[in-house]
Amino acid sequence: MQYHLLRLSVKTICICLCLTVISTLSSAQNTYKFTEGLTVDIPYSYGREAVYTDELLSQYYQHGLPRPIAGKTWDGTSEKSLWIAAKADTNGFFRRQQNMDANLQQPNNPPGPGRVAQQDQTSRSMSTTYRGPRSSYLYLTYQSDKVQSALLNIRGNSAVLINGELHTGDPYRMGWLNIPIQLKKGLNEFYVRGSSIAAQLSFIKNQLIIGTEDLTQPDIVQGKNNQHLLLGIVIINNSNKDVHNLKIQSNTGNQKASVISPVIRAHSTRKVIVPIDASTIHSLGEILSDISIWNKSQLIDQKKIPLKSVNSNTPYRVTFISTIDNSLQYYAVNPALGGEKSDDALFLSVHGAGVEAIGQAQAYQAKDWGTLVAPTNRRPRGFNWEDWGRIDALEVLSLAKQTLQPDTQKIYLTGHSMGGHGTWFLGATYPDKWAAIAPCAGYPTLKGYGSADGLIPEKGRNALENILLRSGNQSDVVAYATNYKPLGIYVLHGDADRTVSVDYARQMRKLLGTFHPDFNYYEYPGGSHWYSNESVDWKPLFDYFKIHKRKAAIDVNHIDFKTANPGISSSYYWGTVYQQEKPLDYSHIVLTRDRERGTIIGKTENVEVLSLDLADFDKNVALTIDLDSLNTITYQRNTTNESFIFLQKKDQIWSIITKPSLDQKGPHRNGTFKEAFNHGMVYVYGTMGTKEENKWALEKVRHDAEAWYYRGNGAFEIIADRDFEANKYTEHNIILIGNSKTNSAWDILLKDCPITVLPGQIKIDKQIYNGSDLGGYFYWKKPGTQSRAVGVITGTGLSGMQAAGANQYFAGASSFPDYMFFNLTMLKNGPAGIIDAGFFTNEWKVNQK
Repeated sequence: MQYHLLRLSVKTICICLCLTVISTLSSAQNTYKFTEGLTVDIPYSYGREAVYTDELLSQYYQHGLPRPIAGKTWDGTSEKSLWIAAKADTNGFFRRQQNMDANLQQPNNPPGPGRVAQQDQTSRSMSTTYRGPRSSYLYLTYQSDKVQSALLNIRGNSAVLINGELHTGDPYRMGWLNIPIQLKKGLNEFYVRGSSIAAQLSFIKNQLIIGTEDLTQPDIVQGKNNQHLLLGIVIINNSNKDVHNLKIQSNTGNQKASVISPVIRAHSTRKVIVPIDASTIHSLGEILSDISIWNKSQLIDQKKIPLKSVNSNTPYRVTFISTIDNSLQYYAVNPALGGEKSDDALFLSVHGAGVEAIGQAQAYQAKDWGTLVAPTNRRPRGFNWEDWGRIDALEVLSLAKQTLQPDTQKIYLTGHSMGGHGTWFLGATYPDKWAAIAPCAGYPTLKGYGSADGLIPEKGRNALENILLRSGNQSDVVAYATNYKPLGIYVLHGDADRTVSVDYARQMRKLLGTFHPDFNYYEYPGGSHWYSNESVDWKPLFDYFKIHKRKAAIDVNHIDFKTANPGISSSYYWGTVYQQEKPLDYSHIVLTRDRERGTIIGKTENVEVLSLDLADFDKNVALTIDLDSLNTITYQRNTTNESFIFLQKKDQIWSIITKPSLDQKGPHRNGTFKEAFNHGMVYVYGTMGTKEENKWALEKVRHDAEAWYYRGNGAFEIIADRDFEANKYTEHNIILIGNSKTNSAWDILLKDCPITVLPGQIKIDKQIYNGSDLGGYFYWKKPGTQSRAVGVITGTGLSGMQAAGANQYFAGASSFPDYMFFNLTMLKNGPAGIIDAGFFTNEWKVNQK
């Protein structure tokens, strides 16, 4: 999304929606708090994989639901659970367990910076580290005397069905997720998925307001250039029409800056980027920036947003525009003692669940030999440092290298709790980026430790589910732990940790002891999950860092590297797994070079194309390459050819080939389905179907927009198929909603794809599946591009589209292959409802089973 910044000027701005001018600037509102409802236990399962079940939605989509009545079964049969009357407690929460004494008013966050856990000598065992939410629904109603707009705020739910439309939830009880809805005249029904719920409706005076509960704020750092800062604010459109071309203006220290907003869709919220000119601010402390939104010359809403002005020697926040979706994110910096200096060390610290990046940075005392940087994982909960959390960490690492210019041999990785997992994961996935790593109170994989999104299953319940789980192999660092071998590792864990059991640290100590020559391990006596800032800022840990340096490429003559997905991680120094034989299975390269003799010998597993960088070999030297004890390859390097060569294994013979076409799979574009949600993705929804199918498509993009905002602090552009012009979006990934008949962009984007979805039918190459209740997801290379992709959310009819309505793909580490299809029975029967799943070949053909 391009933002055209206007400075110190007022221009005529067009707006499609005629907004009533509000005489006052307050967003006065009336609030209705839900205090009575009905609750029922209904089986459902949403987790870190593509398969999900929800018996209530299954029944609703197929047959509808009888009006809930206390004492009656939820689906009208005698075999199901009964609806039970429920009342909210004095704090406004409906609790399934009345003896539950947790403080539900606060977000559901474990101990971390600023939240010291009580020490306990009894450590929670690994087998009990996750207690999933109770499978229950809460039924609420509101009788409206007219059609009207409202903001719905629910805390503690994973989703809500509002008059038949599915919306995202706030499982961590953050409190700032406000969903604009339109109430119909008469009875309005809310099926809320979750077990400890608080809900209210707000009737706001303005139809368009600035939300201030969820800001992405930069700090004004004295001594730095503060003229072009960026602030993220939420705009709430509570009307039934899209809003275009608003002017959003900031006034900070009498310096004005403005921007033309992107489209704010009807009944939706969007976080937008606002320029801040703080060049005249020279005092420290809280600074108020006046933010206003305008329709032409008419003021619509205005808020004072607090910013912090800080010294350059204290922790501060920096905002930046992410390449994932062009949204505004931030990272925190804790400068070195004496100020930031080039050629210092760089410490990347990844936070735990519920912790803000600035809180993570503030937990450390400044070091005299390096600067600490803390990325956000996109949110305090985010993606467990996998998927888009992984990309966020890499974006921040790249920005920190550009701005701080550290010594590249002194880059270190550490983190606490969920960030301890992030340290294990990022350390194994990118072993050539770090000199040493230090996981603190961490768990290695999401197979043994989960959260609201649950656990990754150890194995599938049938062959097709195993294909889905194979898509997530990169998440299982235990399977490729030998990647840690060249890294220094310091493991820190409290021996009385009841949040993340010390057994996880002991598991990794035992594993590392089988192969690692240089790791340190320390259990803090009596240490809980967060016993003090020493939970992360532990002097022996940083002393250990100080004696470790990352190797320069020329000094690396031996490679032992594993990866499951070259699209995530393909290289270790001069060796690259470019293409696999079996997609998303583990690939392994063990290579040794002798630069004086001009030799490379080694072995490979699950590698079809291997790339080698020969830049460190002398030119005009004949090289010999021996792989897998097969044929010997001779290669004459000279001054004209490139340093990279590509070798292909075919019929048990290795041979040198030209670089594979970028139209094939490779590190630049390798799938899977989740990888489509990147590169400034744009949602294109279909309008060519039936009224019900078109309604579903628009509701689907609204649901995904809410979920992406909640989980990833992001936003994306949404357009109708009739407005899609391919030449305007050449650099963007596209998420296509609908099928070949309901979405007119299908033929533009998928004309060469071997998968076609029609009303009542799916064709996967020569395989045909019939039925109107079939849904699915798939990934495809975007035509005319070398690295962009199309993600498709589709169905053969309304029932199939509804089956594809969940967005498990936004759960951290959930696993999706290149394509998967299922029928509506999956919502009740789980993996038995999957009809097909798989991966394309390196040439983008259907892999024949």
